[in-house]
Amino acid sequence: MIAQRILAILSAALLVGAVAVALLAPPGMPLGQALLTIDHTMLDVLRSAVERVFARWMWTEVVLPVLARPAWLPPAALGLICGGLCVTLPLGRRAERPRQRRF
Repeated sequence: MIAQRILAILSAALLVGAVAVALLAPPGMPLGQALLTIDHTMLDVLRSAVERVFARWMWTEVVLPVLARPAWLPPAALGLICGGLCVTLPLGRRAERPRQRRF
């Protein structure tokens, strides 16, 4: 039950953030460009961290395509995933089955 609430709040925050980025950023601004406007060294730090923690191919095959997408798309996708997880998680305790009478 706590996990559902956390996922619901996280989903709402990510979706509101995605809408805010879509409305406030220039149309079609890629995520990589948005990160560069925040901090000029962020992409270098991100690249070294990805290559150090994961593999080198991860940067070119996974991270770079994500950085080429519009800046609002990754938070919107994560928000939808969190919302889906929130809805599909079981609701805590299961209802007990009524006991059958034996004669």
